Amino acid sequence: MSAAKTDATATAAVSTNGNGNEVQAEQDPRLIVRPSTSLGLEGKVILVTGGNRGIGKQLVLLLESLGAKVAYTDRSDRPSDHGSLAIHADVTYPGEMEMAAERIEKELGPIYGVVINAGITRDAMFHKMTHRDWDSTIAVNLTGAYNTIRPIFPLMRDRGEGAIVFISSIIGEQGGLGQTNYSVTKAGLIGMARSLAHEGARRNIRVNIIAPGFVESDMTDKIPANIRETLTSQIPMQRFGKPLEIAWPVATLLSPVASAFITGCVVNVNGGHRM
Repeated sequence: MSAAKTDATATAAVSTNGNGNEVQAEQDPRLIVRPSTSLGLEGKVILVTGGNRGIGKQLVLLLESLGAKVAYTDRSDRPSDHGSLAIHADVTYPGEMEMAAERIEKELGPIYGVVINAGITRDAMFHKMTHRDWDSTIAVNLTGAYNTIRPIFPLMRDRGEGAIVFISSIIGEQGGLGQTNYSVTKAGLIGMARSLAHEGARRNIRVNIIAPGFVESDMTDKIPANIRETLTSQIPMQRFGKPLEIAWPVATLLSPVASAFITGCVVNVNGGHRM
């Protein structure tokens, strides 16, 4: 087994070849640390929605490093430099997600895991929120989750194995000023996940939820400096999280080794916010 370097500046890991000599293995510079313990994800096929940037991209990179075969969806036309399979698909269209599932099964193999990560914000005070703000957020964040899982869940049932992780939010638990639509969708994901956990348990399908706090991302970059300062002061760890700090708990919940008896749980990853 490779010996991992945990220094954030490390760019290589030391391993031993067949002759007993130490060799340097290149480490993906986009990862903070190379994992040294198997989570049992080697060869597992996992779909991540919205895997083109932020938490989604970091998760794809991490799962790859853990030996998984990772497909991800992206509704933009960005060139892919990560993942085993990048699929141009919009979660708001059921047909596109059905075709995505078929393609993954054909090109990579049986889908073991799904991470519902795709999401948008259309923030506005409720008295100013338009129908379009409401409908578009529901369509991506909530209906998109249904469209993604619907063609895959029956396959998991038939095979008697699966792991699904929903990326919810602290806003889904406590609400947020000007985020009624977003809060509804993230709270809805918790209800969806727990219902699926009940349905899937006897078929060895585990369904869990990660509820991140405030994390460095394109979304939080839009927060005005004065509000960001106030939010940071409310977090016991006095900072926003990093995408990799969300990715690791997700990988752990996907693991058939580390989380074999965990289902229907909400894991708060928020630096102590709301303790």
